[in-house]
This record gives sequence, C-alpha cells and structure tokens, in this order.
Amino acid sequence: MDQRFIDLYDEYTHAPLPRRVFLARLARLTGGVAAAAALVPLLESNYARAVMVPIDDRRLEISRLSYPGATGAVKAYMARPKDAGKLPAVIVIHENRGLNSHIEDVTRRMALEGYLALGPDLLSPLGATPADEDVAREMIGKLKGEQTTQNLVSAVAFLKQHAHGNGQVGAVGFCWGGGPVGDLVVNAPDLNACVVYYGRQPRAADIEKIRAPLLLHYAGLDQRINKGIPAFEEALKKAGKQYTLYMYEGANHAFNNDTSEARYNKQAADLAWARTIAFFKDNLKS
Repeated sequence: MDQRFIDLYDEYTHAPLPRRVFLARLARLTGGVAAAAALVPLLESNYARAVMVPIDDRRLEISRLSYPGATGAVKAYMARPKDAGKLPAVIVIHENRGLNSHIEDVTRRMALEGYLALGPDLLSPLGATPADEDVAREMIGKLKGEQTTQNLVSAVAFLKQHAHGNGQVGAVGFCWGGGPVGDLVVNAPDLNACVVYYGRQPRAADIEKIRAPLLLHYAGLDQRINKGIPAFEEALKKAGKQYTLYMYEGANHAFNNDTSEARYNKQAADLAWARTIAFFKDNLKS
C-alpha cells in the first residue's frame, strides 16, 4: 500500500484530523471519492478478524472490575490463567481508541503467557471508552496527563496487593499507551519492568527517576515517534539506565495492531511479542 495513505491515516488518528478532512485528502491522493471509499476499510480497524484468544476461552478467568484511582474508580478488564497460583502481573495500556476489544484480546494473550493481566480503561474519568473510535480519540485529548499517570500508579499498587499476584508488576503500552507507560516508569519506582511499543518518550529531565529495566520497540517508518529517540537514548545512557531498543525496519507505527490490515506487520509483531514475553520472564519473578 502507498505509504502516503498510511501516513495520512496516522495523521488522522493521532493529530487528529476531522474525518471529513481525512476523507477529502484521501480522495485527492487516490484520485477520487470512490477509490478513497474502497481504501478506508483497509486502513480502519476490523476487530472481528483479529481475535486471537476467544472471549470465552476456557483456559482463562476473565472479569470486569474497578480499582481505586486518583480520579475515582478506574474501570478495567482482567484476565488470568485458571487454577494458577500467585502470578506476576502485567498492566496492558491501550491505544488512543481506549479499552476496546483489541486491547482486551491483547490482555487475554498476556494472561495465557502466565500473567495476571490488567487492562485499565484510562478514559474512566470521562465516563469510559465509547463504541465510536472518533469520539474515543477526542476524549483521549481531554485527559489530564498527570491524572492519567497517577491512575496507572494506582494500578501498580492495586496489583502489588492483589490476591492472585505475587507482588511483581510490569507494564506494556501500545501507541498512545506507550507514552503513559513511559510516564508510569518515571513515577512508579516499584514497577519491575516496562515495555514500550512505538510510544512517545518521557522527558529527558525525568529519566534519572527510572528504576525498572526498559524494552523499547519502534517502527522504522514511524517518523513522528522516532524523532524523539536520539535524545531519549542519550539521556538513558547518560543516566546509566538498563534498556534494550529494537528498530523494526520497514514496519509502520502500530505494527502490532492486527485489526489494521494496512499497518499490521506479522513478522515484526511476532518478533516483538516474543521479545516482550522473554523480557517479562527475565524481569518478573514467577
């Protein structure tokens, strides 16, 4: 697919552009309204085609719950292996569409790897994740960053004391969630491991506060996010922090999101996931 189409869609989802502006610009790029309309389904998410772990998987205990956050009750989706003992926990931080069915599926995938997996709905202070993705993106823009960070710090505390947890907590954030997971590792000294998928970097001035080891996944074609990597790496090295960075050449931003046919890169996604699970196994004691 023409990279210009993918870049425009990324601008639409992350700026964000009004949908009418996105569609008008896509029509200009493709040569007409009909061609743009045919292309849109390939760019947008199709949740039905990408479920890897059934919502009623008998291997899992799945629940919807709330935990006490800085802004009040934070809604969340939890999954864990059935009949397991105390497990290390992993917080799964959603993209800018909120806690949707894709992130719930990723949470189940993490649980099947042997973790107490929690997917917080960080749009809880504004009501919860809506069904309409455009509305969700607008709501994400209204969140207060410090409150979001504190709601995630509260998730760490919640999991540290959870009856099915062993006190070890890691976190992984995707796309928009890669920014908050970076803010979390800066503000939660008791976090045990942190994984970022193509998310914005924390401020260089805050790097000294990091205590947990980092695993950083970036997409080679993601110019918007990658601009911040050099300063981030310099700060990490200067502060002597433990990190591993992988660049997936030829992959687009959101390459792990298998609901998007245009941007999903199975080879990169599978490799990054394998590295993520190995990293958690090394840094979260079972």
